[in-house]
Amino acid sequence: MFPFPQLSAAEAAELIRPNEIVGVSGFTLAGYPKAVPQALAERTERLHANGEEFQITLFSGASTGDECDGALARAHAIHWRAPYQSNKNLRSAINCGEVHYTDAHLGMMGRLVRTGALPTPTTAIIEVTDVTADGKIRLSMSCGNSVEFLQRADRVILELNSLYGDALFGMHDCYLPELPPHASPIPVSQVLDRAGNDFVQIDPKKIVGVVRTNVGDSIRPFTEPDAISQTIAGHILEFLAHERKKGRLPANLPYQSGVGNVANAVLTAMARDSKQEPVSLFTEVIQEAVFELIQNDKLVGASGTALTCSSNAREYLKADANALKKKFILRAQEVSNHPEVIRRLGVISMNTALELDIFGNVNSSHVCGSSIMNGIGGAADFSRNALLGFFMTPSTAKDGTISAVVPYVSHVDHTDHETNIFVTEQGLADLRGLDPVSRARLIIDRCAHPAYRPQLNVFLNYSLNSAKGKHIPIALDRAFNMHLRFLSTGTMAE
Repeated sequence: MFPFPQLSAAEAAELIRPNEIVGVSGFTLAGYPKAVPQALAERTERLHANGEEFQITLFSGASTGDECDGALARAHAIHWRAPYQSNKNLRSAINCGEVHYTDAHLGMMGRLVRTGALPTPTTAIIEVTDVTADGKIRLSMSCGNSVEFLQRADRVILELNSLYGDALFGMHDCYLPELPPHASPIPVSQVLDRAGNDFVQIDPKKIVGVVRTNVGDSIRPFTEPDAISQTIAGHILEFLAHERKKGRLPANLPYQSGVGNVANAVLTAMARDSKQEPVSLFTEVIQEAVFELIQNDKLVGASGTALTCSSNAREYLKADANALKKKFILRAQEVSNHPEVIRRLGVISMNTALELDIFGNVNSSHVCGSSIMNGIGGAADFSRNALLGFFMTPSTAKDGTISAVVPYVSHVDHTDHETNIFVTEQGLADLRGLDPVSRARLIIDRCAHPAYRPQLNVFLNYSLNSAKGKHIPIALDRAFNMHLRFLSTGTMAE
């Protein structure tokens, strides 16, 4: 007999208290709760219509789908959000000051909660595929911070999703590292190494309700990479082949691939290259492009904290689950993004930049310095600890009105000390071992769009003549001229 209260989504939403800290499952639109957040949004709207105040703090692994982040943002139900988001309604609420937002390194979020630096969620709402009477919980398409939230929350509400059946059983590795001063090395030396159980054990008395669902994550179908993304991917693969030919790079190192079209293009190019040896992934999000690697017998294994699948890919996974899930491990993001493991494995990281400056600093989170896009995510977890790190971006945006290469970034997420290689469709700049001025000249020459190279060179030469120091010559009176021009005229071009 099922021992836990079976609730409707509306009944579960009634259990959430005003000003409560709620921890939800989900990482980059994978494995997030769907029914209870929507019911909570509807409840909030009713309360607000009656003049009653109601908001919550919402913690997650990373971004969740519109059924969670979007619904709650539109209902004005969120007071504080952390550590990452990608929903347009929530982004708007953050940028207008309605929602307080803590943008955190994703590999640190769980640890901040576990050490008390951030408050512990009092209620966890977690999507799962199975729960036993003695409190063994099997997660769905992500791990994220679900292990921490399940273990530390006072109350647990489970969305039991029957869509996957037992297809995901055995895919997760729910290990968490011990905290200092009792920490020991994480026992992961290969991509598919396991350190813990495939379930999370909690006290079953904490489970206050189970809501049954049968709905997939809202993931857009995979689309073919565009020409710019394909060109960037080509530059990266050509560079890697060159480094291996020179004996500077082993052939069997794992890759970390960020989210987006360019990252998907790299994986797709690997899958379609007849000369490409099988690859391993040690990453955050295992994207849908990985299935083409499998179909072409090019994947050794993939470790991440989330697996994103559109409806077609989800059916492909379910149809051959016993074979395919042997290729995947979903870990807590404290492990998938842990510096110790990333450095030990020699990960090659590939992440997207919003903008970069001529000295090698990267902005990956804010437009014109103040408006959040999504957040820093886990890019720094990898870029700072990878054996080799790429930052990728098209050289222009918004029909050429924005240059991705600027004199000085309007917000710094990754400093010049941790960036190695930049790639745009224009070319690739290997900055390793170069001084700041040499880096600047190479970035302008190899990565900037030809339409913007003249004014970038003018800025560099002016700075060399006018800046007080010559080591990193930045003329502060002109450093943000391109941004200011865009804000006033709608273009960075002169």
